[in-house]
Amino acid sequence: MFNRIKPALLAAAATAVAAPVLADEVNVYSYRQPELIKPLTDAFTEQTGIAVNVAHLDKGMIERLEAEGSRTPADLVFTVDISRLAAVVNAGLTQSVDSDTLNENVPSQYRDPDGHWFGLTTRARIVYASKERVAEGELTTYEGLADPKWEGRICTRSGAHPYNVALVSAVLHHHGAEETKAWLEGVKSNLARKPQGNDRAQVKAIWAGECDISLGNTYYMGKMLENDEQQAWADSVRIVFPTFEDGGTHVNVSGVAMTKAAPNRENALKMMEFLASPEAQEIYARMNYEYPIAPGTEADELVQGWGSFTADDVNLMTLAENRSEALKLVEQVDFDG
Repeated sequence: MFNRIKPALLAAAATAVAAPVLADEVNVYSYRQPELIKPLTDAFTEQTGIAVNVAHLDKGMIERLEAEGSRTPADLVFTVDISRLAAVVNAGLTQSVDSDTLNENVPSQYRDPDGHWFGLTTRARIVYASKERVAEGELTTYEGLADPKWEGRICTRSGAHPYNVALVSAVLHHHGAEETKAWLEGVKSNLARKPQGNDRAQVKAIWAGECDISLGNTYYMGKMLENDEQQAWADSVRIVFPTFEDGGTHVNVSGVAMTKAAPNRENALKMMEFLASPEAQEIYARMNYEYPIAPGTEADELVQGWGSFTADDVNLMTLAENRSEALKLVEQVDFDG
């Protein structure tokens, strides 16, 4: 019987077996915790029927993408800092995306001019100040952190951490290398202790009386308030939104980029456009105590209660380009020493 099967049918069957089956899915490599993006992925799947598979990575995203090359299953990468977004782009691991929806929903300063990454939410790099020991209005600018009046009163995490390097990159943008180095030296001389721990650890140190002010991201206030042990730390401080003397408050982004070898490009683009929608940004921002950036969107009521600010208007890619020089200056002054 098998001998009577026509050669053409055999060829067609072989072709059917060999052809790849394109699943209705999109695959994500993410530096964000799965529980923080699950409401987004669930909403996207409900709206489109496209399944979202998320691989959470603690580190090594670039190395993994480079090792996988054109065989990577990843369509999109999620990350939480302009330095990390720029690093993936600079490694040649992303592709340009041209979308009217993305361009309309993501302001120009929060996206790559060449379309390789798009911001989704922002957070401000602010000062946590002791309610008991720091008067309202006593600190108003980032430049003021180098004032000798704060000697022995500042806590911060490592100067080489991406969050602080991004801030130093912004100082570079506004003041140039010589003044930025002097600023770093001034801030270092005002430290109450050697840089250590994370942003929440600095607020704990204020609560414990080890320092009076610290650098941190806004969303950590929300994280502390939802933690029974850390509520007392949060209650001991207020959020201050410093500005640059010739600019606004420094912000950073959570963002998304499409991988160069995305196997499900059409689905990936649909998800990027969904993530940039006002609906999705408000979900994302609410889950992470951040600020949505699409026109007409608002932060969660709790976040709004921390106060308002005007974001610095520099394009974040400019700050990413300053990263190497900023890190070099941090090392030159031995900030963590």
